[in-house]
Amino acid sequence: MTVITVRRGGAGIPVVALFRSANGVAVAPNGTRYAGSMPDSPLYSVAAVAVIALAVAVVVAVGLKVLRSFRELGTDAERATYNTLHAASKAGRHLRTGLNPAGAAKASRQLRGLLGCDALAILDVSGVLAWDGTAEELRPGLMALAADVLSSGRTQVFNAADLQLHFPKSGSVAAAVVAPVRSGARVVGAVAAFAPQAGAGLVRATTEVADWVAAQVELAELDASRTLLMEAEVRALRAQISPHFIYNSLNAIASFINTDPARARELVVEFADFTRYSFRRHGDFTTLAEELRCIDRYLLLERARFGERVQVSLRIAPEVLSTVIPFLSLQPLVENAVRHGLEAKEGPGHITISANDSGAFAEVTIEDDGVGMDPVQLQSMLAGHVDGEHVGLRNVDARLRQVYGDDHGLVIETAPGEGTLITMRVPKSQPDHDA
Repeated sequence: MTVITVRRGGAGIPVVALFRSANGVAVAPNGTRYAGSMPDSPLYSVAAVAVIALAVAVVVAVGLKVLRSFRELGTDAERATYNTLHAASKAGRHLRTGLNPAGAAKASRQLRGLLGCDALAILDVSGVLAWDGTAEELRPGLMALAADVLSSGRTQVFNAADLQLHFPKSGSVAAAVVAPVRSGARVVGAVAAFAPQAGAGLVRATTEVADWVAAQVELAELDASRTLLMEAEVRALRAQISPHFIYNSLNAIASFINTDPARARELVVEFADFTRYSFRRHGDFTTLAEELRCIDRYLLLERARFGERVQVSLRIAPEVLSTVIPFLSLQPLVENAVRHGLEAKEGPGHITISANDSGAFAEVTIEDDGVGMDPVQLQSMLAGHVDGEHVGLRNVDARLRQVYGDDHGLVIETAPGEGTLITMRVPKSQPDHDA
């Protein structure tokens, strides 16, 4: 006896499990017989066929989806190209910090897969950085094997006889290709591939891989150079602050010593805090809150000189105060507004500093109603074509472009006699930058 179906009645009618007996009559668990109620009718047959057809359709749909996904990879050649580029991309991320043991160890796994060799090593001029694959016992003799490659800068192929001189127990590894890694005119390392034999394909492939590693090393050196350039620009900003601002601030403080000693002491404290922040030696980034605190001290000292001629308004959205920005990127803009906007203006001048939440960005504006600038001359100065007094603007603009890209340079609206509006937009999320 086999289970056939479950019949559900209407309201108040219990569910009844039916079983088929040998003669095709439905029998309930309590022994009640339901003659003629079994699924031998054409209606049941149609339902069964429909269920089977639906199941087949589902299987076919899943199969077509899998086949479509497979076809999206393209031909064998296209899939091979994708795999090669994917492996190179993964290896490149590990070499962007240059030739070092940690990055080379991770990259060597991907590069060995590209070459299809038994073992692959990456070395610099001082030693073996990474070894991936079999026969790692050959590692101690690799520097002696690669000595001529590192000195001459030429790819060399070593056969079994050559390897026996350096690796008496080379085993199945009967050939090696060692290709130099160059950075400019210097040989900074090498890539060594070990295999049962070294055909023309392995030689060319190893040379290409070494050239690709060289490109990653040069990019790493370029990043390091950019970092040094940013540090040099920060030092230039500090040097710009020291000559005129320190002299003027000390003169202003001296003028209050006899007439208002309490005010003089207050200004000395503010001056000390400002210089401590401006000349700090740690970090290339700070928070918007810290930079605004520095600006507050700067303006306090400038108002000691100019009195009511300098009026300031702040409009700061609290949610952007923690935004990370390049160190000393706002203070030079405010200083530009005071020195070149208001100092040459007759009568009082006004500076408005605003910071707003603009979606994924924090937007900071500094506006003054001073004498303004010639837009054409300003554009040439920002491009570095001519020298001018607005060195701080050019320095900040260059640093913003280096850190965030060309789309994040300063936006400056000005005209002679019309004042100046400077806008700076920085991402609110910067996981790679620590304040």
